[in-house]
Amino acid sequence: MTLWVIEPNLTRHRLIDSFSPAFYVHGPEAPLRHLKQVLEGRHWPLACQFTERVNLWDGNAWKVLQVSVHRPTIFASVCRFVRKTNPMLRLFNSDFILATLYCFEKRLFPLAKCWIEADPEGRVLAIQGRDDEWALDYELPPFQIMWLKLRQPNNGNSTCPERAHLEVEIEGECCEIFGHDEPAAETFSRLLKRYDPDVLVSERGDSVILPGLLRQARQCDIPLPLSRDPAQSFHRSQSRSYTSYGRVLFKDSATTLFGRLHVDTHNSFVADKCDLAGLWELVRLTKLPIQYAARTTTGTGISYMQMEVMYRDGILIPEQKSEPEDFKRPDQLLLSDRGGLIFPPIVGFHENVAELDWPSMFPTIMAKFNVSSETVNCRCCSEGPLIPELGYRICKRRAGIAGRTVAPLIAKRQQYKQRIQAGCPANLQETYERRCDAAKWMLVCCFGYLGYKNARMGKIEAHEAINAIARESLLRAKEVAESAGFRILHAIVDSMYVQKEGATRLDFERLAEMIGQVTGLTISLDTIHRYIVFLPSKRFEGIPVPNRFFAVSESGKLKVRGLECRKHDTPPLVSRMQKEVLTVLSEAWDWESYCRKLEEARAILAGYLERLEDGKVRPEELVINKRLTRAPCDYQKAAQTAIAAQQLYGSGVDLRPGENVQYIITDADAKLPDYRVRAWPLWEGWRGYDVKDYQRTLIEAFEPFGEPIVRGWGGW
Repeated sequence: MTLWVIEPNLTRHRLIDSFSPAFYVHGPEAPLRHLKQVLEGRHWPLACQFTERVNLWDGNAWKVLQVSVHRPTIFASVCRFVRKTNPMLRLFNSDFILATLYCFEKRLFPLAKCWIEADPEGRVLAIQGRDDEWALDYELPPFQIMWLKLRQPNNGNSTCPERAHLEVEIEGECCEIFGHDEPAAETFSRLLKRYDPDVLVSERGDSVILPGLLRQARQCDIPLPLSRDPAQSFHRSQSRSYTSYGRVLFKDSATTLFGRLHVDTHNSFVADKCDLAGLWELVRLTKLPIQYAARTTTGTGISYMQMEVMYRDGILIPEQKSEPEDFKRPDQLLLSDRGGLIFPPIVGFHENVAELDWPSMFPTIMAKFNVSSETVNCRCCSEGPLIPELGYRICKRRAGIAGRTVAPLIAKRQQYKQRIQAGCPANLQETYERRCDAAKWMLVCCFGYLGYKNARMGKIEAHEAINAIARESLLRAKEVAESAGFRILHAIVDSMYVQKEGATRLDFERLAEMIGQVTGLTISLDTIHRYIVFLPSKRFEGIPVPNRFFAVSESGKLKVRGLECRKHDTPPLVSRMQKEVLTVLSEAWDWESYCRKLEEARAILAGYLERLEDGKVRPEELVINKRLTRAPCDYQKAAQTAIAAQQLYGSGVDLRPGENVQYIITDADAKLPDYRVRAWPLWEGWRGYDVKDYQRTLIEAFEPFGEPIVRGWGGW
């Protein structure tokens, strides 16, 4: 296993540590003994022995064949050979990321402080971790970070660095590579050799910057040392389209380096949402390789945290999901196959509304009620605590893997939140917030993975049990609130919006305490809103929807859901108009002041409509961003997205399902489809834009604020 370490004096070392990953094979004893003879007869660098490991589902010890591979590079090949030799045998612990398995075995994690003894050839003689992944305050390695960003010319449509300006920032210095006097790859190569950064942080580095530089380096025969490791250059994965929860998505290719890290914020959910501080937190907890963790889902991270708990307990970790759904009668299926409980909102304007929230509700249920795949309807207990409505049993003998995994994560996130609320220094507060966000996204995923069809530790009954407990808790909370004189304006799974005439903060806090005592789950007062406006459905007039509202807290902070400014396909002009209107309306305190502020908001709308009419809007403010659901040639109707995609396809741009296409509406009612919109990369200024269509969009975006709003209870 190759290790890269940084000493306190900033010296970098490449070390090699011996490592023998092991997998386990289970089956009848005769085939296992035959397999042992076959493996030993092939003279591979491995060792076989019989041992015992625990089965996840019943907690019993199984006799298995342990195969320890002394050369990690052939680990996957040996596993494939065993599968082909006897497909009836079951493999466990066989599809790990080996770097993570190394961390499990050595009790290490990425970015940890270590004590290492090595010989002059760089071979590790002894290694010991001197760090704790659950620490709140920890020291990170003194990374040398180089930031890469493309500055596009003209209207920002270039997709290769040969024609764009590459902006490079390191050690507080910033320079732009234009590629006029010499190839951009040559200039970038010189900067790499001069600064020798540990981390490259880029925007579109996976899809544009690094592939473009590598292409140019090959054409001009320029050495480009992207990786620091002399034994390996770089690895590039393939891009792909896929479907997730009914949505067609696209995953960019990834360019990963050796001896140096590359993080593409555009291709990394964690780095984009939680910054580098959140990414560092995630890799410390999950023990995933940094470049892999940056590009995978947080659900993968929580899965590996569960696998570490199982590894420590000697539990066999299955390759893939093997536990089928329990048999259910039709009436049982209808009863169990339900999600969280929702009380539709009362449409209208409501003053003095408290938002009560169960922090990390579903993970907390896992930890508090011992809900895990192996504990629901377990095979070892005939009796146990029952799940409301469903009657599922919970194991009394074993603590669930899911609960043991999330409990310390919930506690750590809560500690971060306490430090933030206590008023820590500004620089630390931002860091704590990003780490807290990373923990939140992992906790969000852990519930869904219990019901995911391919999750190896998943079981649909555990997923259903958590939903049942959540529904029961919300019903009890509703009863407590109403018995105390509060009105439930809206409730959705793990939060409630309650109102009571003349109620103070103390009254709302007492209500939260009462609900916590009854449900056994801590619920907190999240926010008191000066007012909240629940809006009806856009398609069905008067019908409430749970995800379309805006609210203003006591401090003036806005909370917006379901409006155009929250959607990725809204033109920037429309989004900015809504945000300006909301900023003005956030100055209101009650219904009367809201009506006064609404007149100021109408003036803002009028200004935007006038700018459109006068042609004073920049084209980039009108760009619409849509996701393709199929290949350009597969569209049958001339929808705007299809037209723009086909324009790009005709210009030689290869687009795949899940990728985004940008365009401007030029004449929405034109008879010829090609005249209706123009793809943004092909935009020519003489085409103009459809003034009436964009004005209509602005007016529709203003309607949630100016349409007749019925005042809520307490202000008739």
